[in-house]
Amino acid sequence: MRTHTKETQETMTPEKAFVYLKEGNQRFQNNLKANRNLLEQVNETSEGQFPFAVVLSCIDSRVSAELVFDQGLGDIFSVRIAGNFVNEDILGSMEFACKIAGSKLIVVLGHSKCGAIKGACDDAKLGNLTALISKIKPAVEAVKEPAENRNSTNSEFVEKVSHVNVEMTIANIKEQSPVLKQMLDDGEIGIVGGMYNVDSGHVELGDL
Repeated sequence: MRTHTKETQETMTPEKAFVYLKEGNQRFQNNLKANRNLLEQVNETSEGQFPFAVVLSCIDSRVSAELVFDQGLGDIFSVRIAGNFVNEDILGSMEFACKIAGSKLIVVLGHSKCGAIKGACDDAKLGNLTALISKIKPAVEAVKEPAENRNSTNSEFVEKVSHVNVEMTIANIKEQSPVLKQMLDDGEIGIVGGMYNVDSGHVELGDL
């Protein structure tokens, strides 16, 4: 598979980018990686990069966006933070990726059995992690059921919070970045949420 160029990026649409990622995850699940020469891609990207998508995912070691979507060097911007939420710096990175570097799709990727989500459910406190967890707490509070056993021992509750956290992150992108909201309204980019299953390797993407 060839490295993306300015020409291939210009022909990319949010819909095509969505399909590329879905197809890549299918290859990953089937252990059928696309044939790439990574050293060749190093040379081909040395003078510039033309990624078609930006993926915001958790730092979890099992959820490398390049691997789970079977992408090579220069294909996607990967933004990672525990709990896959946005702040000013991450929004700025996304604005660079889309407005300046030409990416066509933003994916907010949560995952099952997320430690950051579990920490938020347990109201964990530890150094700087306390402030990070507070960014995820709104998703915990938004899940009203169950009224009891609202902690990390309740796997169903944890998964509900993970899904809501992805939805709230997408809403925050639209609300907090006029640049990205305008691009979305103009059809220049798409924004979609997804959940990665650490048991199966499957990414369930929402509607574009």
